[in-house]
This record gives sequence, structure tokens and C-alpha cells, in this order.
Amino acid sequence: MARFLTTIGFDADDTLWHNERFFKLTQDRFAELLADHADPDHLAERLLAAERRNLGHYGFGIKGFVLSMIETALEVTENRVPGEVIADLIAAGQEMLSHPIELMPHARDAVEAVADTHRVLLITKGDLLDQERKLAQSGLGELFHGVEIVSDKTKPVYEEIFARHGNGPDRGMMIGNSMKSDVVPMVQAGGWGIYVPATLTWELERADAPESDRYHHIVTLAELPAILGQIE
Repeated sequence: MARFLTTIGFDADDTLWHNERFFKLTQDRFAELLADHADPDHLAERLLAAERRNLGHYGFGIKGFVLSMIETALEVTENRVPGEVIADLIAAGQEMLSHPIELMPHARDAVEAVADTHRVLLITKGDLLDQERKLAQSGLGELFHGVEIVSDKTKPVYEEIFARHGNGPDRGMMIGNSMKSDVVPMVQAGGWGIYVPATLTWELERADAPESDRYHHIVTLAELPAILGQIE
């Protein structure tokens, strides 16, 4: 009997390997550096506003995050931020771009299990070089039938990817920790969206869960085979 689902996509950051915690550590360092100019909560609000404002300019990823920190530092100090602080922020960004990869629990087992029976894709967004580096260091690269590093994850993007690599989104599934990027647009495209939450989630990736029988919430990737069994 032919399987109904033919193609399955996995998000990368905070779905297959840790990522957001490095942003949190850097943001904590940012708050320490600017402690004389703004309290942490106010600084976090200003930084988030800058990140939201700059997405259209820089896209997703570490480089845009660092530029948004620098912009925020200039704002809260009225352009008097010391050069040493700017240098520290640039160094922090460079450190983020070289941090070692640590897989999430059950990540390899989940991808291997699915790859035995379906076409498996990695669909991620962010800095191209950084995402390529992380994939290479993860040791998971050989398991994927295709890798897509995109500027954003939207309904048209999923429609195009799952049509090109599979039999369309209606016979596809996307698995990830972002309700906004991994789940909602995939369900809107007619596919299955599987939400596997991470401990830390960037505020701009939050969204309400879709009201659809093609949406599922799992606690860890270890539950993925059971979900596939229910669907197929």
C-alpha cells in the first residue's frame, strides 16, 4: 500500500540542534554592557523592536541580531556608546557563528527513522554560511534528500518546496519548534504541521496554534513515529 505522506520537512535550529540559548546568552551580555544606560527589560523591548524593524533589511540570523544590538546600543546611549562596547558585540556575534553543534534529544533517531520510508528535507532560514556550517557539523547531512535554506517560511514557500521535492504540500509534513514559521504556514498550504516546542522560543516566532486536524503537538521528537502511524 502506498504511503499517503511522501515528503517530510524538518526545521533545523532548536528542532534538530540547540540555537536560541546562544542568542539568550549574548543578549544577557548585551544587557550587562548597557546596564548604565537602560534596565534589562527596557533594553530587551528596544532590541526586539529593532529586530522586528530590521527583518526586511537583514533577514533572520546572527548577523541581523548583532546589527540590531549595535543599533539599539546607539539609540539608548544617544550615539555615545563606547567603541569597546561595539567591539564586544561584534566579538559576541563572531563567537555565536562558531559555537559547536549539540543535537536535540532524539534528533538523529527521528530523522533516520523517517528517512527510511519518506523523502526527508531540511528546511531552515537564517545566514546561509552559518546554516551550512551547522548542518555540516551536525552529522545529519547525509540523511536528507534535499536542503532548503530560505529567507522566510511562508505558505507560498512551502507550496513550492513540497511541489518540487515531493507530491505537493497536501502529502507533506513540516516539523519544527516555531508555530509561526514551521506549523501555521504549512497547514495553510494544505500540509501537516507538527509542533515540537523548545525550551526557549524567540518572541517573533510565536503564534496561535491553527485550528486544523492537520496540526499536532508533540513534546519531543521521540513521539514522531507514533504521529506518523496515526496519519498513515
